[in-house]
Amino acid sequence: MRQLVAETQLSPRDLILPMFFADGIEQPKEISSMPGVYQHTEESLVQAVREAYEAGVRCVDLFGVPREEDKDAQGSPAWDPEGVLNRALRLLRKEFGNDILLMADTCLDEFTDHGHCGVLDEQGRVDNDATLELYVAMAIAQARAGAHIVSPSGMMDGQIGVIREGLDAAGFEDVAIMAYSAKYASAFFGPFREAVGSSLEGDRRTYQQDPANYRESMLEVDMDIEEGADFVMVKPALPYLDVLAGVAERSPVPVAAYQVSGEYAMIKAAGANGWIDEKAVMMESLISIKRAGADQIFTYFATEAARMLAKDA
Repeated sequence: MRQLVAETQLSPRDLILPMFFADGIEQPKEISSMPGVYQHTEESLVQAVREAYEAGVRCVDLFGVPREEDKDAQGSPAWDPEGVLNRALRLLRKEFGNDILLMADTCLDEFTDHGHCGVLDEQGRVDNDATLELYVAMAIAQARAGAHIVSPSGMMDGQIGVIREGLDAAGFEDVAIMAYSAKYASAFFGPFREAVGSSLEGDRRTYQQDPANYRESMLEVDMDIEEGADFVMVKPALPYLDVLAGVAERSPVPVAAYQVSGEYAMIKAAGANGWIDEKAVMMESLISIKRAGADQIFTYFATEAARMLAKDA
């Protein structure tokens, strides 16, 4: 009876699995602060994507982890056809074709030696306009490598408009854009920095949003939609369910939410210590994100949750 009258339904097809592909490793490397999540080799990446697909997941979001010596001030491996992320896209597009959607993180932070999401000016500040040109180059390289969706996550003003224009001019009108529209300067991102081998010293508060602000997120969402975003996103998810609900109420395009590394790590740690029922809390957290208005949910639990959902169907 409870299943019959449930107001919110969660499906494996709602879930997007973030994944990390790394240069310079011979075996998959587990991320210490995110048990069960790995930096992948080519072989393990293909296997993990296949497992996600067989569980019912239909989209993966790829992040590249270059060798430290390959990083530079501009993040040039980001648009290099032989850069780590673009190689991963080609590999998966060849293996899976259009059976699973490939999303690529379109940001420079993994590739810069300073760890910021854009290039820096002479005073060490992120140069918004100079960064936009590089985002366009990165997005086009990702589209050429096989990405179905690019996902600008750097929170630069105007990033969606210039990427849309650049993709269209390069003949990639069908490549979609997932806009990180309401991305907060959050302490919940901590484990992710280990996952991508971040070189960041300091913080990103000059271009990511203040956790105290709500109306600012609504403005950012409106601007991204006007510039041509195909999806908009709220990140993190659980601490910002009010923002997610507000975005879902006003957005004419699909709305995603990202259950970030810190959210995942807390559930895993509490479960490992026997303080909570890990699987029950995992599913409750995902249904709460869906209930708040998310059409898609980025979660490191995607494969596991999809298997549970398919079993209960």
